[in-house]
Amino acid sequence: MLIHATVVHAAHQYGAKKLLYLGSSCIYPRDSSQPMTEAQLLTGALEPTNESYAIAKIAGIKLCQAYRRQYGSNFISAMPTNLYGPHDNFDLQSAHVLPAMMRKFHEAREAGTREVVIWGTGTPQREFLHVDDLADACVFLMGHYEGEDHVNVGTGVDLSIRALAETLRDIIYPEAILTWDSSKPDGMPRKLLDVSKLHALGWRHRISLRDGIASTYEWFLENRATLRA
Repeated sequence: MLIHATVVHAAHQYGAKKLLYLGSSCIYPRDSSQPMTEAQLLTGALEPTNESYAIAKIAGIKLCQAYRRQYGSNFISAMPTNLYGPHDNFDLQSAHVLPAMMRKFHEAREAGTREVVIWGTGTPQREFLHVDDLADACVFLMGHYEGEDHVNVGTGVDLSIRALAETLRDIIYPEAILTWDSSKPDGMPRKLLDVSKLHALGWRHRISLRDGIASTYEWFLENRATLRA
């Protein structure tokens, strides 16, 4: 909250012509109907495992709206879905699901270990957007959107965590055997963004999940020595 409060206020103070605030799909209630529309913001309780982060992101949206109303600032907000791609965090203790799986499959292949343990039951549904597509969407919104309400940014397509793990396995280590650790939390049962508003503006993602994972793994292999933890 301190970060975005400082940035938004500085943008106002120094007369920034336009500012794009990025939130996260975790802003929506845990039991949202799917896919999640922008109108579902603040309509129910948040997922407990990321409540603090979600509240901070929601506060950022409202802050941008308040500056628009009070000062006429051209501040807009976009809410991306789960991201992945080059320069991600691949540390097994702190990484998000896709880069963490990538690291696990890679290390299992290197060690010749057939079993790869994945957190949870594999049943939750998630949506993933390549970071290059997000960058493209941000540039698009800066040039084509002036509204007060936030805009969802995603693919509009999701898959189960099990299907995600199988895709990563097929690309990185086809011989691996998946084992599920159901003692670990699943999080929200499903998180799929309704991106009809963004589609209506004229933008759609271009990078398929399989192609994006394959190119990200190539980057991972080329940059293993300098990966951030």
